[in-house]
Amino acid sequence: MSEEIEQIERVESGNEPAVKNIKKSSAGDMDFGGLEFFYEKNKKAINYAGVAILAIAAIFSFYKFYWLPGEEKEANNEVFFAQSYFEKDSFLVALNGGVSVRTSEGPKTMMGFKEIAENYSATKTGKLANYYAGICLLRTGKFEEAIGYLENYDLKDEMVAPVAIGAIGDANMELNKVDDAIKYYLKAAEQSTNNFTTPLFLKKAAFAYEQKANYPEALAAYERLKNEYSKSSEAREIDKYIARVKALGNIQ
Repeated sequence: MSEEIEQIERVESGNEPAVKNIKKSSAGDMDFGGLEFFYEKNKKAINYAGVAILAIAAIFSFYKFYWLPGEEKEANNEVFFAQSYFEKDSFLVALNGGVSVRTSEGPKTMMGFKEIAENYSATKTGKLANYYAGICLLRTGKFEEAIGYLENYDLKDEMVAPVAIGAIGDANMELNKVDDAIKYYLKAAEQSTNNFTTPLFLKKAAFAYEQKANYPEALAAYERLKNEYSKSSEAREIDKYIARVKALGNIQ
């Protein structure tokens, strides 16, 4: 304030030619003015963007809270029949459907896992149907097709995920792609370390290594199984397998 008075006095005394600005606007006033100018200049674009954001939010809410739950419910109703045939080892019916089944609303033609996976791909049940379809194809000798469906299963279930990956290993073994089989067996063993799937796929990997006469790697897999999963069913008679690969590989 004292500086402003001094400026005025200096002007009045003739020591300053003119007073252009005695008091500058505050930073807050300048920011507000700038924003107001920006909005006025871009009002139409900003309003359109706001409407678009609201529309996207509405679509997302509809999808997540109305449409997707409805699809999940439908998929669950359909998969019940396919799973019942799968459990009876009727893999072709479970895979392709086409038979008449009774429902609370009357008879209908059931969907197989293939159709469920395609029609309900956005749902968890539809993703799970890929796994079942892959296993059905594996059991009926269609190994290449089985791999395609098993690769489409992308849920992170602790037990099903490693089994799906290991099944890709099984299909590759059937196709005599032993290196690929080993890769998937080892991946399955590490996907979810537990006392069921890990020793199962370690043993399969060791057996696949034996098929390639890679006895040191087979021995390493067998010994890991013995040391880390000694109480698993796969560890029964593990010393016999260890002795065998040592003898075949001349390993001391």
